[in-house]
Amino acid sequence: MIQVEQLTKEYNGKKVVDQISFQVKKGEIFAFLGPNGAGKSTMVQMLTTLISVSSGHATINEYDIQRDQKNVRLQIGVALQETGIDNDLTGRELLVLQGKLFGFSQAKATTRATELLELVGLSNDGNRRAGKYSGGMKRRLDLALTLVHQPAVLFLDEPTTGLDPASRQQIWTEVRRLNEEYGTTIFLTTQYLEEADQLADRIAIINEGKLIAEGTATELKAMNGAERIEVVLEDDRATEAFRQAFAGRLEKGMILLPSEGTETLKQVVRYLDEHQLTARSLVVKQPSLDDVFIQLTGQAYKEEK
Repeated sequence: MIQVEQLTKEYNGKKVVDQISFQVKKGEIFAFLGPNGAGKSTMVQMLTTLISVSSGHATINEYDIQRDQKNVRLQIGVALQETGIDNDLTGRELLVLQGKLFGFSQAKATTRATELLELVGLSNDGNRRAGKYSGGMKRRLDLALTLVHQPAVLFLDEPTTGLDPASRQQIWTEVRRLNEEYGTTIFLTTQYLEEADQLADRIAIINEGKLIAEGTATELKAMNGAERIEVVLEDDRATEAFRQAFAGRLEKGMILLPSEGTETLKQVVRYLDEHQLTARSLVVKQPSLDDVFIQLTGQAYKEEK
């Protein structure tokens, strides 16, 4: 559905996106993951024909993003970080207007508006002015607006940035529903590791304009992460001796130990027993995407707050 080959965007001699290549399959949720300023939004703007390409090329549903821009735009729906919602119109009016802009009759636009309000859980609020909507409701309305013409590909550029946890969960639910019920291919950029882990069939990680990893969440964790044991002791004085005994590292009072399965855990329990120590917390933790990022870049992943 999306084919990208050596795509590059350069500003004043600096490559913001640097020769990136990847594919997105039909019906897939593909997450483009990276810290703030990594080049995620620039990639979306190129693929959606909003900005020009410096070099390389890409196609959306076989239409070239540079030569066939009109057809590309008919294939896609785009929800950017900042919504373009008119606060003086109701949710229903906005959806009807969007339908008419795509050439729908009044009747068809009205029917489609009703369908989409139900899809995103806004049926009871469709006749309220959008200016009265909460942040999460505006995001869901924005999703509905991108779906009016039933696009083959939906681009979501950091759709949950700035939302509270409950609203973020609601957006996740809607994204899953769109993918499962409509078969919509979704290209999701996000700065939240958990969001990519929860939603995506496959993940690409970008850092400083370069693609540094690609695969399913499980594949990325298996290739670049390692199981570890996290221990917090009741006796703070024994912490350093324990850390040295297992070649671990200390982070905010927690000892992090590399693990080789149950054998390491047995050794930890034996050490605690022999030294008559009590663990306030003892957790075996599977590798996370944060572990993957540290392994690949040498630094912790920083999300914008």
